[in-house]
Amino acid sequence: MHIGHVQLAKEAIDTLKLDALRCIPAGEPPHRNAPQANPEQRLAMVQLAFAKYPQVVVDPAEVRQTGPSWTIRTLERLRQEAPEASHVLILGADALLGLPTWHCWESLLDYAHIAVANRPDADFVASQLPEPMRSFWAKHHANDLAVLHQQPAGRLVSFTIAPCKVSATQVRQTASQGLSISGLVPQAVENYIIQHHLYTQTAH
Repeated sequence: MHIGHVQLAKEAIDTLKLDALRCIPAGEPPHRNAPQANPEQRLAMVQLAFAKYPQVVVDPAEVRQTGPSWTIRTLERLRQEAPEASHVLILGADALLGLPTWHCWESLLDYAHIAVANRPDADFVASQLPEPMRSFWAKHHANDLAVLHQQPAGRLVSFTIAPCKVSATQVRQTASQGLSISGLVPQAVENYIIQHHLYTQTAH
């Protein structure tokens, strides 16, 4: 949980005109090795990072559920909880490229819109997406962000966010070398990482 995540949340709320943003840490991420921090520790860091942001709701459901953290399961749950609401799944451009590997990925738009956060220094070009994403984008893309408030699901949009050179890998590597991560993560998260000896060579 680093400053880039907080920055993304703030910009998404402003640019997409969201009433609220729900941050949902994954319990068992299906597309990567098990994280060094356990699910409850990652949930705690997210809660600390967003404690001062009333528009951000930290949802523990994926951490508390059993089985893999499939996004489609979460979107189905949210649609049942708020059937009339417009839901927007926010992805980075890199995550969009991997979307065809997600469980039931083509059904995601049945439950939510997808908003792709694109950094101005990135080389994301929709027309150069590989298949099947290029066809998926062409079929569902909308240029006007207002569509997010006009229908509850079904469209793909993109929005530009400010550059951020901080990455989760950088935070872990810096901490593992015993170096300061001040400025890379929110202060409360830094304190938690130090207190719990996370990402160090002797992490436990």
